[in-house]
Amino acid sequence: MKIHVVNPNSTVAMTRTIAETARAVARAGTTITASNPAHGPASIQGYYDVAACMPGLLEEAGRHRDADAVIVACFDDTGVDALRAMLDVPVIGIGEAAYHAASLISTRFSVVTTLPRSVPGLEANLVRYGLMARCGSVRASRVPVLDLEKPGGEAERLIAAEVRLAVEEDMAECIVLGCAGMAEMRARLAEAFGIPVIDGIGCAVGFVETLVAAGLSTSKAGGYASPFVAEMA
Repeated sequence: MKIHVVNPNSTVAMTRTIAETARAVARAGTTITASNPAHGPASIQGYYDVAACMPGLLEEAGRHRDADAVIVACFDDTGVDALRAMLDVPVIGIGEAAYHAASLISTRFSVVTTLPRSVPGLEANLVRYGLMARCGSVRASRVPVLDLEKPGGEAERLIAAEVRLAVEEDMAECIVLGCAGMAEMRARLAEAFGIPVIDGIGCAVGFVETLVAAGLSTSKAGGYASPFVAEMA
């Protein structure tokens, strides 16, 4: 099984981290290929970055047509709908994967993300997925995405502070990490707070492996119909 994990931003170091996270949880026999566009925003934090990355994301996904499934490694689920229309194989965003995983193992979860401007888009996704009622809050740690790559910084301390507030104020039973760049701290936060902490990359890998193994793919009978097939009159 070949899974293409596409990072919609252009930061190569983050793509390497994403690839390592995906390979650590993949089944034996699953090949993970991770890539990012050569051009576009260095990080995706809010509506403008989502729009700016789209041309590069679509082009990059088109380079890997041999993949059995695609994972979009941006917590905003950037371009997932467009890729589902463009491709025949299963396409999953790490945000949607993480939310569904959280709903399966807890009655109430909270999300800890990066900057405040990312919050409205994530809340809109939760409403769309029908899971907003299960979410205590979407909290901004005020840590820029690229700061997650800096060794010795304050990122983990600030994120942990929001996790604590989510547990104490939201009564969260589970925490969803709202950025692919936070994956490396998942296990430490889970141990520190004694509740499940979810990284969407690992969840997305497991979900797409299950879909491919079950012989399931994206329906083309409606909203995800191919844009390259002429409509019948």
